[in-house]
Amino acid sequence: MLPSSVSERILSRGLMDVLIRAGLVAILAISCYQVFHPFLNLMLWALILGVTFYPLHCRLRERLGLRDGHVATLIVVVSLALLMVPIYLLASSMAESVQAAIELVKEGDLRVPAPNESVASWPLIGQSLYSFWQQASSDLTSLIKELLPHLRGFGLGMLGKLAGVGAGFLLFIGALIVGGIFMAYGENGHRSAIQIAARISGPDRGPQIAQLCTATIRAVAQGVVGIAFIQMLLVGLGFVLMGIPGAGLLALLVLLLGIMQLPVLLITIPVIIFVFATEGATAGTIIFAIYSFVAGMSDNILKPLLLGRGVNVPMPVVLIGALGGMVTGGIIGLFIGPVVLAVGYMLFWHWVADQPQTLEDAEEEGRAT
Repeated sequence: MLPSSVSERILSRGLMDVLIRAGLVAILAISCYQVFHPFLNLMLWALILGVTFYPLHCRLRERLGLRDGHVATLIVVVSLALLMVPIYLLASSMAESVQAAIELVKEGDLRVPAPNESVASWPLIGQSLYSFWQQASSDLTSLIKELLPHLRGFGLGMLGKLAGVGAGFLLFIGALIVGGIFMAYGENGHRSAIQIAARISGPDRGPQIAQLCTATIRAVAQGVVGIAFIQMLLVGLGFVLMGIPGAGLLALLVLLLGIMQLPVLLITIPVIIFVFATEGATAGTIIFAIYSFVAGMSDNILKPLLLGRGVNVPMPVVLIGALGGMVTGGIIGLFIGPVVLAVGYMLFWHWVADQPQTLEDAEEEGRAT
């Protein structure tokens, strides 16, 4: 046997080697993260889009008989075209509206219709709203002068928000292109994901975790975007039939609120109030109000049907993960939150099911043998 001093020296040297290696690995990991951090959101969005569109990629490849790269290019080009057309139309419509408003202000023909007298009888805000509306209809120029100092800060804030939206849109376009590259190498990526998950969680749980992450991303993408699109169609149809000014822009705002997991009632309730204030309480306005309110609440019915489809965890887990991820991480958290919560939920119940053998079970097993 070695002397105690020699063994202690060997142990201390081995511990020092382990600490040095761990420190070098930590430095390497931090350095890699700092280099990769500017592209983190881009790659996360690309991964989400690639996973979401990959089933479509597989179906088109089988039906068209094209190579993976050609099918991925086709999906990216068609998606970009579908994005550019409504954005171009919206931008053109907004530019025309702004130009028309400027012309009305220059010519002095800008008029606000007088409010209905029933507005003054509304509880809490009726009288003040009626006075404000009446001043706008009678002397709009002086009202604009009074509000101009307050509107200046609001306008600067809106410009900043629009700049952020533009940067986010460019990021989305770049992520869509990178997602097309991921789809072109989808089979290799799927095998790599299973290998990574198996290396972390073991060969038994690894494939299940990879499948759960994939299914959760697709369920959230299809559920959230699909529900928001259905709500946009329902609410937008009512706005168009009722002749609401700017119905197309309001429908687009409904789509954005649905994707952001915000209540669509933020749009429908003010529109209902506007309709009652301008047209009064008629049979048509009452039917429109009921329809718009129900359409704005339709996500409460559609979420249980669509959001958790194909995921081997309860729907409330996915919904809580989507809402919590949205609050903590923004739009990207809408997808990351459910994945993290679903994986944690599955690992927790695997740990619960993997009960250690008790002393009584061991004794019974020994008697049986």
